[in-house]
Amino acid sequence: MASGAGRRAYAGGGPRIGETGKFEGEFKVQKKAPYIEHRLKVWDRLYKKHQGTLASQPRKAIKVELPDGTVKEGKAFETSPMDIASSISKGLADSAVVAKVIYKEAVDSLKQCVVADVEEDEPEQQEEEGEQSILWDMTRPLEGSCRLELLKFDHPQGQDVFWHSSAHILGQALEREFGCHLTIGPALESGFYYDGYFGDRKLNEADFKAVEENAAKICKEGQTFERCVLSKEEALELFSENPFKVQLITNKVPDGAKTSCYRCGDLVDLCRGPHLPSTGRAKAFMVTKNSSAYWLGDQNLDSLQRLYAISFPNDKLLKEYKKFQEEAAKRDHRNIGKQQELFMFHPVMSPGSCFWFPLGTRIYNKLIDFARSEYRLRGFSEVVSPNMYDARCFLTSGHYQNYKDDMYSLNVESQEWMLKPMNCPGHFLMFDARVRSYKELPLRYADFGVLHRNEASGALTGLVRVRRFQQDDAHIFCRSDQIKSEVANALDFLDFVYNIFGFKASYALSTRPKKALGSKEIWDNAEVQLKAALNESGREWSLNPGDGAFYGPKIDIRLQDAMKRKHQCGTIQLDFNGPIRFNLQYRKEGVDEETAEGEEKEEKGEFQGAVEKNAKGEVVWREGKLKNGFERPVVIHRAILGSIERMSAILMEHYAGKWPFWLSPRQVMVVPIGSQFNDYASWVTRQLTLHGYHAEVENSGKTLNKKVREAQLAQWNYIAVVGEQEKNAFTVNLRSRESEKPLGVFSMADFIAKLDSEAMPCSQPLRQFEAFEGKLPDVPKPAAAVANGSSGAETPAAAKSPKPGLNKAGSLQLRKQVSKQFATLSVDDDIEAQLENHPYVKGFTPSSADTELFEQLSQSGFPATPNLRRWYEHVESFSSTERAGWPKA
Repeated sequence: MASGAGRRAYAGGGPRIGETGKFEGEFKVQKKAPYIEHRLKVWDRLYKKHQGTLASQPRKAIKVELPDGTVKEGKAFETSPMDIASSISKGLADSAVVAKVIYKEAVDSLKQCVVADVEEDEPEQQEEEGEQSILWDMTRPLEGSCRLELLKFDHPQGQDVFWHSSAHILGQALEREFGCHLTIGPALESGFYYDGYFGDRKLNEADFKAVEENAAKICKEGQTFERCVLSKEEALELFSENPFKVQLITNKVPDGAKTSCYRCGDLVDLCRGPHLPSTGRAKAFMVTKNSSAYWLGDQNLDSLQRLYAISFPNDKLLKEYKKFQEEAAKRDHRNIGKQQELFMFHPVMSPGSCFWFPLGTRIYNKLIDFARSEYRLRGFSEVVSPNMYDARCFLTSGHYQNYKDDMYSLNVESQEWMLKPMNCPGHFLMFDARVRSYKELPLRYADFGVLHRNEASGALTGLVRVRRFQQDDAHIFCRSDQIKSEVANALDFLDFVYNIFGFKASYALSTRPKKALGSKEIWDNAEVQLKAALNESGREWSLNPGDGAFYGPKIDIRLQDAMKRKHQCGTIQLDFNGPIRFNLQYRKEGVDEETAEGEEKEEKGEFQGAVEKNAKGEVVWREGKLKNGFERPVVIHRAILGSIERMSAILMEHYAGKWPFWLSPRQVMVVPIGSQFNDYASWVTRQLTLHGYHAEVENSGKTLNKKVREAQLAQWNYIAVVGEQEKNAFTVNLRSRESEKPLGVFSMADFIAKLDSEAMPCSQPLRQFEAFEGKLPDVPKPAAAVANGSSGAETPAAAKSPKPGLNKAGSLQLRKQVSKQFATLSVDDDIEAQLENHPYVKGFTPSSADTELFEQLSQSGFPATPNLRRWYEHVESFSSTERAGWPKA
């Protein structure tokens, strides 16, 4: 049961939350519910009292500094941000949503109120270096000298305030129409929602219109938002007929403390604020969907109705939002998955666990292969660990105490076992399998093991939220002096992967949550290390207080897709607690085995470490002793793709089902123009398969145009048409998914080379030697290589030069394939090797062939291969008149 759910909430003669944690009392759906009038009477009295308190505050002179350095004069408890905005321009006053204030002097009200308008506990606020900003109502008088910034709707914090205020509009509309008991109504990244208790009444789409009509009236009325600070007793009196608000106040506001409330129209609600100047700022309002929810997120408590909506300052933005939603619906991964036959879910036999069809499995496996290929290059070692463990393993890790409700438990021979929800405990056990030395660090374990998490059925959403999944999970065991470099390497790895997919990334440091393992000192040290790594990386980052994992702080990475939506996938988490809980240690530098054993024998006295007990007083974990000459490693938890299921969903929507060639489950469709060419088409398909590509033959009786068109609609990247000419010449006539016209005729060798150039990306060139002390090893040149276009005898150095691969990105051969002008140009495949030793400094005798090639390159783009680029730049140094006069070859 959720924290505080069992506490009885009762503040008078109205309904209550009983001993079972559920609603008790009378409720009926009705307009103009009686509790509204009672609440307003109490509000008027309390608000008048609060205004009197404010009126008694001294009106001392203050200075308000604007972002451009301008300083405005004002008076404390009198001059508001709206006054400042109005003094600048009416347009600014009309468009500003909220003020961001940094006070230059102590202001008592900043720590006056306790937040009571959220279900979950607020993270502990941590003191940060430098001045702290606070969002402030535009109409609320300033209370001291400050720096002031006025935010509009286009600012993220401006949107948050706009939608938070709009949630109050939605709440008022729900009270007007149904007389429900409101619970929680937060702003979201896009829009907002409000939960309410409606008894047995279920909301549906037929109710949307009535709610929207009420909301439109509320907006048109231009109701001002009024703020009031109340004692706990006053708040309980104000909300005495709403048992859910009473429970929030009872559980969250300590005795003697104060909280804040806001009123707009007939609605009075617990709220920290700030809010819009008035409801009239929301010019466009739309209900988007509805769902059910549980009070405090606990399925054992009352079922609530949740209504989602969105609002904007003008109709144009609402129209753009609707258009965006239409496009998002087309890209919905659940639709694409069905259309392309990638995956399915069974709602009865295994809800929340995905069934991957063969084509979807190709994508799934390719993402894992992509990660594996980078692991090999970046020093990771892949391991395989068990799927289930004795519950004592998770008692040691702390997952049992902090995460048990989200884990699946099993009874194995009368002992509690659990399916693993993450890989780290298993990797800790593997590290502890033998004595480790500092020389082994960093030790990087990677694991694609199957994980299970007990997600609530109502939270399951396609591939985005599942119960069974795999992730590109890795744990780096390192010394403290290696943290910065390892975090920097992890950030570099992440950048490479996200750039391949075309994502933009943002970074946030999530710090110690309220429910955390380990001492504050350990957390502070870990947070300092991550801050240093982020600062040294040069990346912009933000602070996300209180959102760290229970075992350590983390860097959360949010990617932005083609629809400019943000997703949380990658993470880099620092863990000082796990090594303590599993007693992980390694032998320090300068300490040999005999020295360590000798010091161990000399030490006297029993080690007294930390002890953790359960509710019964039983010891569930005891800190192990750190041996002399040993230190504890630091663990970095790292994921880039995150859940393969979730990343697959994001990529489906990001690409709108049009997969890049290397990741595509449908790469090449071979289409014979007649049945007599089916054998050749099958041969082509077989050759593509042997080269590692997914290809099929379309040998139905449909017309050629229909075959091609259907293959394009099915998102085959390439369609290779074959007939008599192709069969005789071992070629294919190639079309792409996007192009209306053929790309041209390709020999099989050139076709494979083209596909190789689009194969799975890699951060480093493979199957090539790297230089050692500036030198490369000798590589014999193929005997079949024929010199062409080069004057003079080939030098010994040239004879040792390796022939460049035809699939090299940007090579002349590949450029010829995509350029009509290059199609008729005859250039030897070995031109790169020939040009490598072109003796420019010893004299250069150009010809018209050089002029022709230079003009071709000038029209098709600057060459990418190094020697051709060097030749191009040399030829370019001559004037056009000089080039025109060069003799024929």
